[in-house]
Amino acid sequence: MARPSLALAAEDCFHCGLPIPDSARFVIEARGAWRRFCCAGCEAVSQAITAGGLDDYYRLRTAPAARPAEAAPDDCAIYDDALIQSRFVRTLPDGTREAELVIEGIRCAACAWLLEQSLARVPGVLSATVNATSRRALVRVAEIGVRGDLSGTGTTGSPSDKSPLTPISAVFRAVRGVGYAAWPYEQARLAQVEDGERRRLLRRVCVAGLGMMQVMMYAVPAYIGAADVSADAASLMRWAGFILTIPVLLYSAGPFFTGAWNEMRAWRPGMSTPVAIGLGAAFAASAWSTVRGSGDVYFDSITMFVFLLLGGRYLEHTARTRAARSLHHLAAWMPQSACRVHGLSDAQGEVVPAAHLNVGDLALVRPGETVPADGVVASEGADVSEALLTGESRVLERHRGAALVGGSVNAGAAFVMRVTRVGAETMLSGLRRLMERAASQRPPSVRMAERAAFAFVVFVLGAAAAGLAMWWTFDPTRALWVAVSVLIVTCPCALSLATPVALTVAIGSMARRNLIVTRGASIERLAGVTDVVFDKTGTLTQGLPALRGVIALPGQAEERCIDIAAAIGRLTSHPVDRAIVAAAGPARVTVTRHRIDPGQGAEAVIDGNRVRLGRAAFVQQLTGTPPPFEALPHAETVAWLGSRDGWMAAFRLGDTLRPEARAAIAGLHAMGMRVYMLSGDEPPPALRAARELGIAQVEARATPQRKARFVSELQESGARVAMVGDGLNDGAVLARADVAIAMGSGADLAQLEADAVLLSDNLDDLVAAMRIARAARRIVRENLAWALGYNLLVIPLALAGQVTPLAAGIGMSASSLLVVLNALRLGRMAPASLSR
Repeated sequence: MARPSLALAAEDCFHCGLPIPDSARFVIEARGAWRRFCCAGCEAVSQAITAGGLDDYYRLRTAPAARPAEAAPDDCAIYDDALIQSRFVRTLPDGTREAELVIEGIRCAACAWLLEQSLARVPGVLSATVNATSRRALVRVAEIGVRGDLSGTGTTGSPSDKSPLTPISAVFRAVRGVGYAAWPYEQARLAQVEDGERRRLLRRVCVAGLGMMQVMMYAVPAYIGAADVSADAASLMRWAGFILTIPVLLYSAGPFFTGAWNEMRAWRPGMSTPVAIGLGAAFAASAWSTVRGSGDVYFDSITMFVFLLLGGRYLEHTARTRAARSLHHLAAWMPQSACRVHGLSDAQGEVVPAAHLNVGDLALVRPGETVPADGVVASEGADVSEALLTGESRVLERHRGAALVGGSVNAGAAFVMRVTRVGAETMLSGLRRLMERAASQRPPSVRMAERAAFAFVVFVLGAAAAGLAMWWTFDPTRALWVAVSVLIVTCPCALSLATPVALTVAIGSMARRNLIVTRGASIERLAGVTDVVFDKTGTLTQGLPALRGVIALPGQAEERCIDIAAAIGRLTSHPVDRAIVAAAGPARVTVTRHRIDPGQGAEAVIDGNRVRLGRAAFVQQLTGTPPPFEALPHAETVAWLGSRDGWMAAFRLGDTLRPEARAAIAGLHAMGMRVYMLSGDEPPPALRAARELGIAQVEARATPQRKARFVSELQESGARVAMVGDGLNDGAVLARADVAIAMGSGADLAQLEADAVLLSDNLDDLVAAMRIARAARRIVRENLAWALGYNLLVIPLALAGQVTPLAAGIGMSASSLLVVLNALRLGRMAPASLSR
């Protein structure tokens, strides 16, 4: 088809909205019409969107796109470098990669939709999630696949055809191809975007405030002394108010009109629609009264309404940003540089960016410095503070080989560490991702409130139209102002803000109490908990049992038994195994094969012989005979060691209760919750611990399957169950519970199944978090009750003509502000005040 003549009416660029230069000759057919563009970049991007069948983007978007030439990265191939990828890409257990990006140029939800659709079409991209609010994208890419297998499942081709499917640079090119810019996620970049939004909103507030003050200066004389104002002076003040209101409407209130236009174009009126209609109608009527020199004008009401509404939005933005930044505080603790050394005796080393550290590198951490990555102590020992994670400033002693968490602070002499995890693989990065996932999710109550707000907007528009028609029949002079008052006085935004602001603040408050919420709906479920089930070891106890004695069977050497048990114990993360390893010396036994039976024990092949360490019944399956004795001291945990040749040894271990556990259990009881304890230990130690803690219902010898059934039985009786667990064998029961809470020191599997992670391992923080959740639920109910009550009260008054547009603007803004301020109160509450 031949190109059309360029003799078209002047218009803005169809893609980015910028003015089209006279010399521009960029035209394509899009959405059934010929469209003009300001540059070749916009033309190419729009052509790619249309050719890909994604032109619904132009119908759904609420703002013009960013200009591609401004958004495109200079060179995408640089992001294929492994060193750069270590900062924002991590490899998942299934072998796929997950990249975390910051997207610039997102203006609305339609932009996010377009990006998700475009990324999903990139071969090898398994999933893509774009958050329009946070401007962040999470893209999962196949690591190894088969040529021709674009799903990454490897179902076609031969094994010899395996090759990397999708370079990360393809993701960046796909983003650039639809007119946006992408960068690796960095806190500094995200902060720049947030600060830019805040400054733009503040400028709009300032313009509205200045305009309001000036317009009020001209309006007040007419209010207090209308009879003393001459006709010429009154006309001058009207025209002054008219002129000063224009920049307030065009600049400060611009987003309302843009939003309303796009809402109506998509046939989905939202919160901007009644505001824009009310402002537009009030301004048009006031302008007409100004031109003809008679009638009421409400320029002061218009500017005040815009100022108050923007002020409320600024407070809301500040609250959200503050809560979100409280979730990002972990990233700020990681140092920007590190001292890499070449050996334990190297006291100088070289200073390198922390991002340049690799797994296996040695790093020198001087007194007062921050550990630059996850690792282990390579020196004789170290003294560190993990206040970032636990909230406790006490110094922890770490011996050679002990784990170190990036972000910890060296509280003693200089030491050397060996790096084990860097970049996106570190513990802090994982926790940050969990927190941000919770903040980005919309729980059911939020979605319900959004649907209610949409229905309410439709109702308000109908009520305003009915009021206009009703008043027009017997008092046409008041009909318009009644309709405007109905549109302005109602506050659907209060309904929409009631839940998300409170939940956002609650997530930040819980983070300050060391409970990291990993799913958005967890707070609502936590507030409704009626029963709390605790695992014993590592949850109610310190989780670090000590080896109190070894009983070697006749013919067995005690030292040899300890070495064999320690070799098996090094393969697991169970607290009992760690205690045996801690009591043993250097590794002197080699394991050739092993397997772990969660909740029972572990089996290994040592010197060609199968050996088991764990429960008596588990070991008996291998020995073929019952334990040789049972007369062990009560209230002790016993781990048995045996092989095909018979029983070898019994290890006696003891654990201690957490010092705050009894008070925490009492606090849960005071909140009306029923508390249970499940333990895999024998009855004597389990019963003793329950008795000391004041827990009436306890079950010992509980297998992982039994724990899951126990929780299911509680749920079948109508209980809402929170499970607090620690350890490898808690994954199944955590997944079954209504709310799963993992201790921060627990196994990775437990944390992956958890709705929340208690970083401090302090049960007092758990109780405080539950009180915060209940307070958040109470505040949400207060907000919803206020929003509904306010609207049900003011709509009849406005229809009756008892509410002026000025009073309507004040009422609407006050309603939104009250909801936000009530939610912010949650962040300032002391823990004691949360118990109501």
